[in-house]
Amino acid sequence: MRFRDRREAGRLLAERLEPLRGQDVVVLGLPRGGVPVAAEVARALGVPLDVIVVRKVGVPFQQELAMAAVGEGDVVVVNDRVVGMAGVEPEELERAERRERVELESRVQRFRGDRRRIRLAGRTVVLVDDGIATGSTARAACAIARALGAARIVLAAPVCARAAARQLATDVDELVCLETPRDFGAVGQFYVDFRATEDGEVVDLLQQAARAVAPEPDPQAG
Repeated sequence: MRFRDRREAGRLLAERLEPLRGQDVVVLGLPRGGVPVAAEVARALGVPLDVIVVRKVGVPFQQELAMAAVGEGDVVVVNDRVVGMAGVEPEELERAERRERVELESRVQRFRGDRRRIRLAGRTVVLVDDGIATGSTARAACAIARALGAARIVLAAPVCARAAARQLATDVDELVCLETPRDFGAVGQFYVDFRATEDGEVVDLLQQAARAVAPEPDPQAG
């Protein structure tokens, strides 16, 4: 199956997620490509939309191997097994975390501006991407959402590599994928239109979604 574009993929994904309607749900898109998909899901379910910005922290001599992930709210999730196996000293880990946090905070400001992060504590969180190849970013996002208090995590994508789906199933409460092909080269092969999602589009979609639902109460008010 090939999707016309991310928006069509999001509408089809929303149909599969219809059982969540009426529950205390927040939809989080992984920027940038996951946000147009997530926007359609949030719109269909009538629930809040936000981004989840995560940065993987790579082993110093092998950056593609994640030893930790950082998220908003000063959340850090460390993979102790990788840290121990790689022999990374605590000072090295701390320096690497600081570097990634600078980039994370820059991206959060770019996408969300002055809006508050939507509260996740005690809620069902639907994490949405436009497709999942290896699952490493999705896994990091799930860990961050869990650390921010999500009660239940649903990972949803129009397409996911079969091997990644098997691995991710143990990290989430529910995995929803429309397609899990055996032959998976790249996410783009499953879309007719897979043009890059620009920062401006992400910002516009988040602003539209914020206007479409009632504002979240400020937990610090009163």
